[in-house]
Amino acid sequence: MPRNSSSDLKPHVGPGASDMTHIVLTFEDNRLASALFGQFDEHLALLEQKLGVDCRARGNKVEIRGAPSAVEQARRALDHLYERLQRGSEIGGKDVDGAVRMAIAQDDQLYLPTLEKKGRMALAQISTRKKTIHARTPTQDAYMRALDRAELVFGVGPAGTGKTYLAVAHAAQLLERGQVDRIVLTRPAVEAGERLGFLPGDMKEKVDPYLRPLYDALYDMIPAEKVERALTAGAIEIAPLAFMRGRTLANAAVILDEAQNTTSMQMKMFLTRLGENARMAVTGDPSQVDLPPGQKSGLVEAMRVLDGVANIVTVRFEAKDVVRHPMVQAIVEAYERDATEQRGASGAPLDR
Repeated sequence: MPRNSSSDLKPHVGPGASDMTHIVLTFEDNRLASALFGQFDEHLALLEQKLGVDCRARGNKVEIRGAPSAVEQARRALDHLYERLQRGSEIGGKDVDGAVRMAIAQDDQLYLPTLEKKGRMALAQISTRKKTIHARTPTQDAYMRALDRAELVFGVGPAGTGKTYLAVAHAAQLLERGQVDRIVLTRPAVEAGERLGFLPGDMKEKVDPYLRPLYDALYDMIPAEKVERALTAGAIEIAPLAFMRGRTLANAAVILDEAQNTTSMQMKMFLTRLGENARMAVTGDPSQVDLPPGQKSGLVEAMRVLDGVANIVTVRFEAKDVVRHPMVQAIVEAYERDATEQRGASGAPLDR
């Protein structure tokens, strides 16, 4: 593949010159270069903030000054984003943030099978007819790879890391490609101390608002009219976990969300529904268990019992993998610090 940009490496003249690098990147397509830099160069401003470099755009060129490692990370991030623009994708601030995270991870020499040598990044991606999603953190990269190769994947960690969203996207991709016949999305009917019985309406009216996040993710991947047809035809099923009992789920992509709120019996029941040519993803946050006090989380137990079993992969997300508003990451980190301090003071385990 021909390079999409050219760079001229020059020394930075002035105090501390030996510690600074100056490069000029030239992008061939002026229109794409404008999209790459962002409105009022907002994407370059984000690079400056994240990497501590100085970026100056002139037409289809950008000068980058800073520490050698940071300048190289900025170059890799911009090259990757430009390639995405060339393929017809749109990019925004979150995409820039993700490219920076992956460029830094490459320098940290993390074990990432999707990172190529020679300074180029090839991030894992999930493609549906409606959109293409690229990994935004090293853990998302590993998670998307695991979903592609393993029959059962546990994705655990805090809110905002993309666990459920990516699992639904992968399921939609499998359905569109004809690799499965249907998608089954489910959740245990326990959340934040509320029970479905207290909600007004019939069963569907009670369940739909509770399962709304799964619907939202589906509509992001598949046109609304196709989702409605698939729901009517049974090619997509969204239901509480209790509806899974006694069934065998074959030729299906099956996702159990909020799995930390399953009991041990519910989790065993769900996992043993796995049929031929089926893929399962189990997502949850072990630090957010809403079960009655003293009741063990089926998710925590399953990860312990199944540790080391062939073709089962567990991917653990952390606060640094949060891809929502930056404040969400700060909130998660603050709660994690507090939990660690409380656990140290009491000697009690964090996971139930």
